[in-house]
Parts: sequence; C-alpha cells; structure tokens
Amino acid sequence: MPTALVTDSTAYLPEDLVTGADVRVVPLHVVVGGREHREGVDIDVARVAEALRGFVPVSTSRPAPAAFLEQYEAAARAGADEVVSVHLSAELSSTVGGAELAAAAAPVPVTVVDSRALGMVMGHAVLAGARAAATGAGATEVADLVRRTCEGATVVFYVDTLEYLRRGGRIGRAGALLGSALAIKPILGLQDGLIVPLERVRTASRAIGRIEDLAVEAAERAVDAGAGVDVAVHHLDSAERARGLRERLTARLGTGVEVRVVELGAVVGAHVGPGTLAVAVVPRVAG
Repeated sequence: MPTALVTDSTAYLPEDLVTGADVRVVPLHVVVGGREHREGVDIDVARVAEALRGFVPVSTSRPAPAAFLEQYEAAARAGADEVVSVHLSAELSSTVGGAELAAAAAPVPVTVVDSRALGMVMGHAVLAGARAAATGAGATEVADLVRRTCEGATVVFYVDTLEYLRRGGRIGRAGALLGSALAIKPILGLQDGLIVPLERVRTASRAIGRIEDLAVEAAERAVDAGAGVDVAVHHLDSAERARGLRERLTARLGTGVEVRVVELGAVVGAHVGPGTLAVAVVPRVAG
C-alpha cells in the first residue's frame, strides 16, 4: 500500500474494526503512583479507575519521538511510500509535536494530522483514511479525508465531576463551571480540539438524557444530509449505563445506524474520571 496510516492509542479502535486495516498504533503513556505504563500494553483502564478513586496520583505523557519513528520505519519497510500520522488534539496533548519531530527523520514523507479530536472520532477518521489508502489514494487525499471527517463530527459528554479535568489541566473553557460544580452536572463538548461547556443540568439522569438527545440530533442531521453515520458510546467504568444509552440510541436512530460501546482507555480516563459517558457522532465523508 503506497500510503500507510499511523495513529495513537487514544483512537480506541476496537479490535474487530482495525483487523485487516493497515493502521499502526503508537501507545501514549500513563503514570500511576510514579510508575510509567503504555496505554493498552501494560496497564488497563480498571487499574486507572481504581487509582483515581483512591486518590493515587495519575498523569499522562506523550510517547518519545522514537516511538513514532519506529512505526514510520516499519511502514516504509512494509512498502509504504508515504505515511499519514493522525493524533489527538494538540489542544489536549503534545503528541502531535512528538510525531512531527519523528517525521523529520522518517525514511518516507510523513504528513502529521492534528485531528482536533480523540476517541472514535479520530478512530473512524483513521479507518476512513485507511480505506481510501487501500484504493490507492495518496497522502494528500487521505489527510484531507481524515480532517474533514473529524471536522464534521460531534462529541458530547457527561462527567460525574470536573475535578479530574481540573487536575490534569484539560478543563478548557469548562473551567467556568467549577464554582458551581457541586450544584450541577455539566454537559461538555469537544469543539475545535477544546473541551467546552454546552449545558448544565441538576441530575446525572437528566445529563445522560440530554447527551442522548444531542447525539440523536447530530445523527439525524447527517442522515437528512444524505450521509451515513457512525455512532460510538464511550464510557469509563460505567458499562451498564453505556449499554443502556446504546440501546436507547439504537431504538431512536433505527437499525440503519450502528451504535458501538467503546470503553475509554487509561489516558483519556485519567483526565475525565470514572462514571464518564460520551457519544461520538461521525458522519461519513465522501472521498
């Protein structure tokens, strides 16, 4: 394949989707109690959730540039003439910077894409890019498709508390809600790579109901515009609530829209905390 895709572990790509796709994944790092681990390799999300609840210090970090370079070199050895490297929002992480440093030393041209997103928004965009590459699309075309897919997506989420976002410094404009955090349940979104406040309600059940409504509205807009749409329910240590949300979304959107449940990994989980629920609505973009 002339164009290869590289991404990072915060795409949270389910194994059944990534199997058979030419996508290489660089794990980000999570530090729990002073010990560094690679997401998806030597630490699982249950351990992170337990640490957060127990007030054990948890932080995250990008991989070293050498980790990206290793994947670029592997892609070149496998026959790639170009690489498109897609990573989580530069507003939330320095991962893009590490990829750019590695790209300068890569044996083939590397186009680094700041997805301005994370999770299955980035995951579906990467898969769309991989499908385009499999039909012979070059790096410029693939990167453009990835960007447009991410730009057209909607992310809404609920967190039990803003405390974890505050600790990690990822709170963005949602910081304006901190003063009333005990009295409200925030509904947040991801816009242009930043976490932003959308609405606030009084109870968790109302918050979950509201993100359901917002997700349905976004999916219906895509369908009305003639586009297919992929929907993912993300959660951290809240599987039962996620399954319930998936069932309600499926009932409202119909069998033509597949809704997946995808648990968040250690890195994003460290910043949003246990109990988080999110919905990613990703319209399919024509290549």
